[in-house]
Amino acid sequence: MRFLRRLLDRQAKAFEAGGRLERFYPLWEAVDAFLYTTGKVTRTSPHVRDGMDLKRIMILVVIALIPCALMAMYNTGLQANLAIEQGGTALGWRGAMIARLGLGFSARSIVACFVHGALYYVPVVL
Repeated sequence: MRFLRRLLDRQAKAFEAGGRLERFYPLWEAVDAFLYTTGKVTRTSPHVRDGMDLKRIMILVVIALIPCALMAMYNTGLQANLAIEQGGTALGWRGAMIARLGLGFSARSIVACFVHGALYYVPVVL
C-alpha cells in the first residue's frame, strides 16, 4: 500500500493547478479519496461529531447501486429485444452497434440483453 500511496503523491503535481493534467484533477482526486483518507483535517472542533464518515457512507451507496444498475441494463435490453422479436426494428446507432458487434437481438441471450441495455443505460448515466 505504501507503493500506491507514493505513486499517487508523486503524480499529484501533474494534476494540480498549472500541471499538464490539470483538467483531470477531479478524476485523480476521486481515486485518491476512494483509496485513502484526505490529508486535510479540521483544526477546530466541528459542530456535530459523528462516528460514520460521509465518504464511507457514500462508498456504500455506490456499492449498493451496482446490482441495481446491472439489473437495469439487463432488463432494458431484454425489453428492447422482446420488442424487436415481436416485429419491431432496431433503429439508430444502438441497432448499428449491436449489428457491428454481431450479438443479435435474441431475448434468450443474456449477453445480448446486457449489451443492448447498456447502450441505453450508460449514455443516460454519463
